[in-house]
Amino acid sequence: MNAPLPPSAPTAPGGLLLIGHAHHLARAPLPFITSLREYGRVVRIRIGTTPAYVVTDPALTRQVLVTDAAHFAKGGKIIDALRVFFGDGLATVADGETHLRNRRLMQPMFNKAHIATRGSAMIDQVSAMVGAWQDGEQRDVFADMNDVTLASFLVALFGTDLPAHLQGEFTRLMPEIMKGTIRQTILPSWVTRLPLPANRAHARRVARLRTLIDQAIDHHAGRLDAGTSIPGDAAGCPHAGRQAGLFETLLTAPEPLTRQHLQDEAITLLTGAIETTGATLAWTLYEVTRHPEVERRLRAELAAVCENRTLRFDDLEELPYARQVLQEAVRKYGPAWMVTRTATRDIDLGDHSIPEGADVVWSPYLHQHDPEYFPDPDTFDPDRWGPGSAATIRGAFLAFGDGRRKCIGENFAWAELHIILAAILQTWPHLELTSRPPRPQAVVTVKPDRLDMVFSRRTATVSPASVG
Repeated sequence: MNAPLPPSAPTAPGGLLLIGHAHHLARAPLPFITSLREYGRVVRIRIGTTPAYVVTDPALTRQVLVTDAAHFAKGGKIIDALRVFFGDGLATVADGETHLRNRRLMQPMFNKAHIATRGSAMIDQVSAMVGAWQDGEQRDVFADMNDVTLASFLVALFGTDLPAHLQGEFTRLMPEIMKGTIRQTILPSWVTRLPLPANRAHARRVARLRTLIDQAIDHHAGRLDAGTSIPGDAAGCPHAGRQAGLFETLLTAPEPLTRQHLQDEAITLLTGAIETTGATLAWTLYEVTRHPEVERRLRAELAAVCENRTLRFDDLEELPYARQVLQEAVRKYGPAWMVTRTATRDIDLGDHSIPEGADVVWSPYLHQHDPEYFPDPDTFDPDRWGPGSAATIRGAFLAFGDGRRKCIGENFAWAELHIILAAILQTWPHLELTSRPPRPQAVVTVKPDRLDMVFSRRTATVSPASVG
């Protein structure tokens, strides 16, 4: 006798004819995705007429990403839309030998020792930008964090001698490209293929970005041919003057990469390094303004480590409370809220049957707001990440994914977050929120809809009653 087939996953209520649950995802995506937890460990929704299976249990998500990763391929609507922009960069290339080869090739770029050789250049770049802000001027924090993050990453990626006109055009172009890319992920694919003005403008910007990357590649290739790229001495210490960029790892790879592949990887790295890191920093600064005791502890830790000097890259390991604050910001706000995989065969997941070809959705935001793992999940509490924090909460922290497709840039992201937060706190003794509290806006990342602040050099008096 054949064993009975596992039941189909329960379907979330509230679906409409033809559009399914798309109206919930469009109008209130974060409340909707977190509400699915109450219906089961795997919940079926419809996006239009297409079913998708949302995994609400972090243990099952790890099964998708690690244990049974071979049966859940990188794919789904979001990945398919991003692939149009990224090409076959590491984030979107299909599973298989190409992905494994590319990951092995790029892995050395993002080990801690290699990142450390770019640390001084990143600190100098960030300190110069943050120090150029006007005392007492109201600023758009999310835009600023994206600009600083991009400039820092360009220095790390392409080195300290990237021509100023290239850096300036990257900085102007990337925000518009990000908006266009986000638009591509949320609109039906047939709309993005129409010859509409917005689609044509996005295509022109992407073409221009590839041209800029070509120019940056040619600039570095010329330096390498001339023998002027010297990343360090025999002891591994960077020389004074020009510092090489992470991208030279790809330019000097034993197996030469095609120009298309170099472009795809550069676009993937640039895009992945901007919006997610910029959003995290913006939310961190917002929470710092809401919690004076958190700010006091951050500043005290920074002062104890650096005293009266500028931050050095070696100092980052001595700032554990800053890491807790940043990790709590990442936990509370994402950065990604919905990620997709595609089932490559009929498979059982959490006692439910998933059909071949179905989209399987997992959400770092959902898992990181699960009260079973994070009590009072809407409360900003860096101490939940203190020494001896429970392994269970670390198991539910999936902001960087897991398994063979885990974000390759995690080490770099933590270093960059530390550097930028420390530079702001060292430069500006007083931060003040001047806009209403921001509302989370879920597109690809979870970003603030509006966040204005004033940075000033006067020291504020903090009342104990104001500690939240």
